[in-house]
Amino acid sequence: MSTAIIDRNDATSGTPATMFEAAASLLRSNIEAGHLLAGFVLQESALAERLGMSRATVKRAFSILEDEGLLTRFSGRGLVVAGGCGTPQRVDLRQVELDLEGLDDALGQPSWHRIYAEVERELSRSLIFGRYRVIEAMIAQEYDISRTVVRDVLGRLQERGLVQKTQTSRWIVEPLTAQRIKDKFELRQVLEVAALKSGRADQASLQHLLDEIRSLDPVERLSPARWFRLEGCFFEAAVMATPNRDLARFAELNRRALDASQLALFSLGLPPDLQTLREIATIIELLQTGPVSAAADLLTTHLGNAMARTIAQLKITAIIDPPTDLAPYLSPA
Repeated sequence: MSTAIIDRNDATSGTPATMFEAAASLLRSNIEAGHLLAGFVLQESALAERLGMSRATVKRAFSILEDEGLLTRFSGRGLVVAGGCGTPQRVDLRQVELDLEGLDDALGQPSWHRIYAEVERELSRSLIFGRYRVIEAMIAQEYDISRTVVRDVLGRLQERGLVQKTQTSRWIVEPLTAQRIKDKFELRQVLEVAALKSGRADQASLQHLLDEIRSLDPVERLSPARWFRLEGCFFEAAVMATPNRDLARFAELNRRALDASQLALFSLGLPPDLQTLREIATIIELLQTGPVSAAADLLTTHLGNAMARTIAQLKITAIIDPPTDLAPYLSPA
């Protein structure tokens, strides 16, 4: 079945560009600005050195620009900037003046941080489609980093619930199932309701959040990034206000795993759930005017509703074929 209905760019709107998308954007702008002229030959190794990226990253950027018709293949090595009429021109790319202002800021950050968002996104995309093994050596090759850095990244993603390490030290992405979602939401009902009852919510933050939710345009499609921010603001102001630090920690760890599941659904183009925000607004109103017990009861109901809606979204994905462009370091297990 075709996956043409899924708009990946729209689904991830508001999230940082991956490294190869940042490289493609940079090259695209330099082609459009005339820094990379029609007929120039571009090679992976030379551009990887110039941009401080791995050859694998540049190769994927080339693929994007080739699909857009900005680069074309020819009989020699590399690709050529489209539009030239004569012999492809081989130039020293180290000497060509390029505008590097749009280069992703993440490139100047520590190695684990530089690739974290991209690996997180790729693992999230695979959650829906089965069980995958994550191959450390191939991630190291993809990003030209050490396996120590790879393990650092995967360890951080393990805390998010995106990947698990087996007894044989293999990294596995377990498939997202209705039972996993149900278990996590039931745990949310226990932990978050208890936290709400035991804490003193930040009323000023909740009022600001309520005003923002009320101001949302009902016909405007909310970006996943903004949805996560609004839902997260309620969690911080109402749930994490509990004085019980152990309760707060367990609630946050459970929430992280569900966020990863929701990110996987968003990555397929499924829209953010506005009903969740409307229900949160009602809970805030009860926290402002009624007893905390009433708000806690409504939070229990809200989480049950959110569980049902999330499972319904998951069922929609059953008709979608797995993407053909999953990262090469993901292998069906």
